[in-house]
Parts: sequence; structure tokens; C-alpha cells
Amino acid sequence: IFVLQTAVFGRLSVLGVIPNLLVILIAVTGFMQGDKTALVMGFFLGLLADIFTFRILGLQALLLGTLGYITGQFHNTFYPEDFKLPLLVITGSDLGYSVLMYFFTYLFRARFAFGYYFLNICLPELAYTLAVALVLYPLFLLLYRFVLRERVKD
Repeated sequence: IFVLQTAVFGRLSVLGVIPNLLVILIAVTGFMQGDKTALVMGFFLGLLADIFTFRILGLQALLLGTLGYITGQFHNTFYPEDFKLPLLVITGSDLGYSVLMYFFTYLFRARFAFGYYFLNICLPELAYTLAVALVLYPLFLLLYRFVLRERVKD
């Protein structure tokens, strides 16, 4: 997913932003599999992203792990046919992630252009992420149903 996000969607940027596939995957994992699975997945995907982007080591691991735990709290209200909850969770997750990344990477360096960042980076990324989520969510749902069926067989 990380390679897909950086290599493939890096070339398909719109308005200079790419969709946040890590947030989509972690949010979907959270409400399909629960908080523990999403926490672990978020932490390790975040650590991988930290290593490859050369940012503050552990920041994305902390944010994505926390995001996984929070989205996992919606596991008990997950109904596969309902697309509204996943899209709302992905929206909140992407906005929360973007605002916290701004806080930790820009605000600490005394860059106070939050309005510019929000309008030119956060909102276009959110729109792109939601558009991609509308395509990927049914695929994740098929995979989830397949895995669930295999578990029942065993």
C-alpha cells in the first residue's frame, strides 16, 4: 500500500496532493477487524512510512497507530452494506491525521499558515482520498467477506 501510494499515486497527483491510502487501509481495518489489529497495522505502516520519508522517526507510527485504535472502536457498529460509516470514519481520520501532521511538522517550526495548509493541502487531499476510498472500499469488502468465509470453513 505504501509503495502504491508513493509510486503510483505520486504520478497521479491532483492539485499537488495524493490520496492517503494508509489512512484508508487503517480505517477500513479498524472497523472491519477491530482496534488491536488496526493499532498494530497502523503502528507498523506508520513506522515504515517514517523510515522511507525521513521525517521525525515514530511520528507517523504514533499517529497511524492511534488512528487505528480509534477507528477500531467502530468495529461493533460495522455493517458491511452501510457505506456511510466507513466514509465518515475515513473523512474524520484523514482530517485528524492532516491537522496533527500540520501541528507536529509545521507549527513547531513556527509556520503559522494553517488556513493556507487547510485549504490547499488538507481539503484537496481529503477529496482525493474519499474518491479513491469509494473505489477501494468495495474491494476491501470483497476481501473481508472472502477471509470471513475462509475462517468459517476452518
